[in-house]
Order: sequence, then C-alpha cells, then structure tokens
Amino acid sequence: MQDILINWSPQETRVALVEHGAVQELHVERTLERGLVGNIYLGKVSRVLPGMQSAFIDIGLERTAFLHVADIVSPFTPGSRPSAAPPERDHRNGGPMVPIEKQVFEGQSLLVQVIKDPIGTKGARLSTQISIAGRLLVFLPQDNHIGVSQKIPPDQRESLRNRMLALIEAAAAAESGGVVPVNTGGFILRTNGEDAADAELAEDIAYLRKTWTRIREASSRMPAMSLLHQDLSLLQRVLRDMTSEDTQTIRIDSREQFEVLLKFGLEFMPQAAGKLQHYKGERPIFDLYSVDEEIAKALGRRVDLKSGGYLVVDQTEALTTVDVNTGGFVGARNFDDTIFKTNLEAAQAIARQLRLRNLGGIIIVDFIDMARDDHREQVLAEFRKQLARDRVKTTAGGFSQLGLVEMTRKRTRESLAHMLCEPCVACGGQGIVKTARSVAYDVMREILREARQFTPREFRIVSSPQVIELFLDEESQHLAGLSDFIGKPISLQSEPAIGQGQYDIVLL
Repeated sequence: MQDILINWSPQETRVALVEHGAVQELHVERTLERGLVGNIYLGKVSRVLPGMQSAFIDIGLERTAFLHVADIVSPFTPGSRPSAAPPERDHRNGGPMVPIEKQVFEGQSLLVQVIKDPIGTKGARLSTQISIAGRLLVFLPQDNHIGVSQKIPPDQRESLRNRMLALIEAAAAAESGGVVPVNTGGFILRTNGEDAADAELAEDIAYLRKTWTRIREASSRMPAMSLLHQDLSLLQRVLRDMTSEDTQTIRIDSREQFEVLLKFGLEFMPQAAGKLQHYKGERPIFDLYSVDEEIAKALGRRVDLKSGGYLVVDQTEALTTVDVNTGGFVGARNFDDTIFKTNLEAAQAIARQLRLRNLGGIIIVDFIDMARDDHREQVLAEFRKQLARDRVKTTAGGFSQLGLVEMTRKRTRESLAHMLCEPCVACGGQGIVKTARSVAYDVMREILREARQFTPREFRIVSSPQVIELFLDEESQHLAGLSDFIGKPISLQSEPAIGQGQYDIVLL
C-alpha cells in the first residue's frame, strides 16, 4: 500500500511517494522553471517569410514564436473538425510540399502547440500538429492513426492495436449516441500502457477526448494570443500518473491547492479525487516520513545498508554505475554467505535508489563476485522482482562475463541531483552542491519549522553571498511573506567563507 505526500509552496511543489513506510519516489517542480513544451495557444500570424518557408506567430510571450512549413498540418478553423489526412504532410513521404504562403497569412488565428522552449534570443518553436499526452496514451485529434510504441515487442503490437481500436470506437459511440463518427482522432499507446487493463485505457481515452473538447471550446470564444491548454502541473500529474489502486491517501498541506486539485480531479479523475485529503497537522508534512532526510541521502554517493555494507552511486552523462561493497558486515557464518546476503540486500536497495534518485538510461551494477551459480540466480531474481515495482519501464540482463549486471531505465525527467544541484565551483566541477535557490528554500522551511518550536525576538540567516543575494532580490517577496506569517522579523548576514550549500539560522 502507498501514500502520497504533497508539500506545496508558491516557489515549488514537492511530492513524495511512500510505500510501506519508506519513501520510494521524489518529484520536484519549481514554479519559475516550468517549461512551455506541450502548451497549446491560439496564436496570431505576425509575419510570413516565404524565403525561409516559415512564419512568426505571436502567442502572447515576450518574443514571437517560430513556425516552419514542415510543422504545419492541414489548416482548420478552431472548433471545427480537422482533416484526417492533411495533404501538407505529403512532402515528408516524398510528395509535393505546399508553400507556407499558401497555407497561412498575416493576421490569421492558428491553433499551435509549443514543441521547443525559447532558448536565449530565439523564440519558442511551434507546430500545428496537436498532441495531448495522457498517462497511457497520446491523443492526436487531427489524425485517425492508431499507433503503438516501437519499444513494445512487435509480436504484441497488432493485438494491442485491435484492443485500442475497439475501446476508441466504443468511447466515440457512447459520446455520439451509438453512432461511431468518421473521425475519432488518433491515439498512440505509450510504453507504460503495454500491460494496462481495458478500464485504465478507457479512462485515459475519456480524459483525453474531454480535454480536447475543452480546448476546442476555448479556441472559439477566447481572443488570439490566448493560452488554451497548459501541460499538467506536477500536482495534476499526481492524480494522472502516480495514483493507483494501491494508493490509500493523497495528502496535501495547502487548503487552496487542495480545493483546486479536488475540482480538477472530480472532473477528470473522480476515483483519484476520492483519495485526496487536506493535511492540517502541526508538523511539516514531509516530517511524517523524514522525507527531507531521504532527499539529503539521495544526493550523496554513498548509501549505507542495514547489514553494514554500502553502495556507491556515480552518475555521469553516459551512464550510472552502482558498486556494492561488504563494508563492515561480517555477520554470516562464512564468506560466501556474507557476500550473498549483502548482494540480496543491495538488490532491494538499488531498485529503491533508482526510483528515489530518478536515475535513467544505461545503469551498470557491480555486485560483489559470487562463486555459486544458485546465489547469482537468487540475487538476479530478487533484483528483477524489486524492479518490477517501478512505474517506469526497466529491463535488466543477466550477469556478464565480468560479473556486471547491465540494465536500462526509461528517462522520464531530470534526475533528483540534476534538479536540485549544480556543479561545484570550488572543486572545479568534480562534485555537486545545492543551488542557491534550493538552499534558500531549505532555509525558509527550517525557519518555519523552528518558529513552531521557539519564540525568539528575531531570526537571522547566515549564509553564502549567493544565497543572501537571492533573498534580497528574487526571493525577497517570499521571505517577507514568511516573516509576516510567523510574526517575527528575519534579518540577513552574508558570510563569504561559508559554502553555497551551507547556512546557519541564529535565534536572537
């Protein structure tokens, strides 16, 4: 059984998934760092450049966005039924390409989706091919194609496609009173939908079609340069992606966000919404399962095992390595048993660390060498059993000639270390240190925690110049709000000798 804890603040949202009392997953989303990819706008064509076969589209941002002819599908009036087989896409298969000046014109309103965030002086890149991602499916409302992820084995794709077709037609018939419309929209089954039940797929189909209906209705009543659809926030993705039959409660510590999330859940995911609770406890919600301590451990290289052994986790650009060591474990009757028991415990711990740190891509595990074949088989079986609990798709091979286990884990987002940390300037980029903003948020949480236990005249933050500068500039409003909330003044003291990841809170 699992519980989900949500710690919300205006600066960031933090989510912890807890199974059997232990934190298994951590998710963080910063308000200032949320991207635009996936957002759908009603854009306005500001310039058409025939020489570049592109156009600049105003979507209400600081810089106009860029639309290339290759990213245009059959134009359609927002709110009308799009063409299922747009001729403009034929050029990708060797057919003629319709020039951009014959497809769009200045002042025209276009339904567009961001496919690449703005970078530097470049504006966002757009497409008129709309796609809406669900938990198990991707909906393509301008297409009738039923696709299956290429990562799913070929021998299973046809049966999955037939299942999908039956579910889509049933959903469309139910919406239209028993008659299946000609264009039901296209769907792509994602990799994590391979083992999904019909009920789960039907729920995702209903959610995606309802979302598209809402977008079309908004496009017909809202002015140009309006945001019609924003990719789900982390809060909303908790209901869509993380909630399952095993979820007992979803607790959130913000009354305002609880009501917003409840309203969203009742409309799109009523089963998940029924598990929502507003946490009213005095203790910070993450203190219930020592989540902040788990975050600190997940940012370190060394992971201690209960037996006395330990893991060393090293993350590089190309791959992640996990090394298993016996350490001080000498409890078994002989050396073979010591190694076997350490590896068994390590198999469980490694699977948890992959989820906790969100490590993806190629992963190499160096278990301690075992002389007996049955020991190797048992360790591998336990490792695969633990990996099977992961919501993210994983594959693990057997032991190689060098005694290594090679595996892959699908990348879903940045790892926890990449999200919370940055290369350390002091060590020439060889290590990592928390960002100034991460430290600033830690400081504010610590002040809130101490304000519930002590009543000093004033709180003084002593930290590095980078953190203090952030409090004086971008985070000044949040710091002032915290001071007002606890009813105590908060002063700042910059100490150049203190490292960026360090701070002290002095009670005066």
